[in-house]
Amino acid sequence: MDLQKLGWNQFFETEFDIYKQAGYTVGRIALEHKRMYRVLTENEEVLAEVSGKFRYNAGDRSDYPAVGDWVVTKVRREEERATIHGILPRKSKFSRKVAGVTTEEQIVATNVDTVFIVAALNADFNVRRLERYILMAWESGANPVIVLSKADLCDNIDEKVSATEEVAFGVPIHVVSAEQKIGLDQLGVYMEEGRTVALLGSSGVGKSTLVNVFTGKEILKTAKIREDDAKGRHTTTHRELVVLEKGGILIDTPGMRELQLWEADSGLSQGFTDIEELAAQCKFRDCQHNGEPGCAVGKAMEEGILDSKRYDSYLKLQKELAYIERKEDKQLALADKEKWKKITTWQKKQKK
Repeated sequence: MDLQKLGWNQFFETEFDIYKQAGYTVGRIALEHKRMYRVLTENEEVLAEVSGKFRYNAGDRSDYPAVGDWVVTKVRREEERATIHGILPRKSKFSRKVAGVTTEEQIVATNVDTVFIVAALNADFNVRRLERYILMAWESGANPVIVLSKADLCDNIDEKVSATEEVAFGVPIHVVSAEQKIGLDQLGVYMEEGRTVALLGSSGVGKSTLVNVFTGKEILKTAKIREDDAKGRHTTTHRELVVLEKGGILIDTPGMRELQLWEADSGLSQGFTDIEELAAQCKFRDCQHNGEPGCAVGKAMEEGILDSKRYDSYLKLQKELAYIERKEDKQLALADKEKWKKITTWQKKQKK
């Protein structure tokens, strides 16, 4: 396959130059499953695993390849296998904190140009959840686009679009129905040859259905949502990269009910520009927006210009980021200690 159709460009070409002379080839991760990877290269599709040296040097799971990564490989064509020796620098990276109490990064997709944040126009529609997705999409380095799906099941579309616009400053919004083939043409502009789109959203919002529509065949399983609460079942159990015949690359991802932040400092500013612009108008620079005189944020809430629920969400996300940063500092210290322990062990072996 032509590497350009897989998303290869000058950015990656420059990073790969150093490996060319050593006889390495390059490929893109299409599927990850229990430390085994399906890799698409210019000449073939191979099953790959990381080298022993790679595994030894990896500090945590974020150091391993993820779907969308460009990897440096040695291919064994007679076996249709390959060994991964390195990862090229990522142009963008969508991450979240792993589910549960563990403070660890989970990379959802990398080297993405556009993130389709898919939300169903049904009883499971949630503006606060959309805020989180938008925030993390901005932080990833990709451009967010909101896709409001299942329009055929909604009788108050304008109301929900209006609610979405209030939290999606500068983000395109598209209303679609895969069932009735409504609005799908609007999405085609994001899927030009070599451009990568990741689909993110909760279970049952229609991500896999959209992938099937754009590929023209049912390559991913779909399932009906539960009628009692409009919540979906997990039909996609892994992340997968799909190359479209007409151009463009799609990455489908499992539904995420729990979307905990990982990094979102710049994303917070982009996602909540309305609040930060108001805060800049406060009389005092260190205003806590808690009843101080001349507080522009408090005044906006009193006048109904700023929804108090949105401000509460902003505070909650700030606290979440601060908590992760505190936990991450401790983990970085432990990781650094473990790194030097490995180096010391290696040095002792070399002296023997």
